[in-house]
Amino acid sequence: MPPPVNEHRAGLAYGFGAYGLWGLFPLFWPLLEPAGALEILAHRMVWSLAIVSLILLVMRRWAWIPELLRQPERLGLLALAATVVSVNWGLYIWGVNSGHVVETSLGYFINPLVTIAIGVLVLHERLRPLQWTAVGIGVAAVLVLAIGYGRLPWIALTLAFSFATYGFIKKKVGMGGLESLAAETSIQFLPALGYLIFLGSQGHATFTSEGPGHTALLIACGLVTAAPLVAFGAAAIRLPLSTIGLLQYLAPVFQFLLGLVYFHEAMPPERWAGFTLVWAALALLTWDALHNAHRTRTAARDAALELAAKASTPA
Repeated sequence: MPPPVNEHRAGLAYGFGAYGLWGLFPLFWPLLEPAGALEILAHRMVWSLAIVSLILLVMRRWAWIPELLRQPERLGLLALAATVVSVNWGLYIWGVNSGHVVETSLGYFINPLVTIAIGVLVLHERLRPLQWTAVGIGVAAVLVLAIGYGRLPWIALTLAFSFATYGFIKKKVGMGGLESLAAETSIQFLPALGYLIFLGSQGHATFTSEGPGHTALLIACGLVTAAPLVAFGAAAIRLPLSTIGLLQYLAPVFQFLLGLVYFHEAMPPERWAGFTLVWAALALLTWDALHNAHRTRTAARDAALELAAKASTPA
């Protein structure tokens, strides 16, 4: 049953808000300089825990904690998720602040293809012909981009593989977004705080040395991390997965446009060729997903009608 019109509109607004904020991240991280990527990452971990804990406190959502503490296997998966997302966050911040915004956007364009590859290699899922075609085009795109960059696009590939792995682990853990972020940042908190204390003891921390504005921006890392996640959670319960799947491309599109137009990063012809191949692969994936979803809904509706007809037929 489709959601009410008002709920659908609200879901779209939340979805655009979530992916729009994620897409605008390249504008935020440079504001935190002269802090380095590791210092920014540590502040993001510390203040994210503070913000998400405050949200959970207001919402009184604490019942999951004792249950989680009794599940060591789940805690282990969360520790692994926290490690993988730390790599993703840290590399993304470094990539943006080092002038690689376009390549970071490529990572999130490639991510759906890597997710499919994990499904095949780890979960032994069977792909439909169009999905195989999309994966093949994606591999060709990476080769073209490697030629264009004169190296493998390692920033994009690391971001894609780390985020796809993170998504796979999150699927196995099966927790809500806020609860999962709280658990992961709880694991990250002590190493992050320890690093910030060490940095301060060496006289290299920028938290209090660059003025109150800089301090406020570092604290805002928590809000910047939590806000799109909350908006995404609100969108996810109001929109079908097919719509969420389409909205996810907004973030890398915004990042790509910012890299091209705002940061004026170079895009020689071979990079355009590589990106075009990636977009072609994503277009195939999207069409295949929408077509398969429509076919599934049609089959379910026909089955329901057939069942209703049999039920109404006199014995």
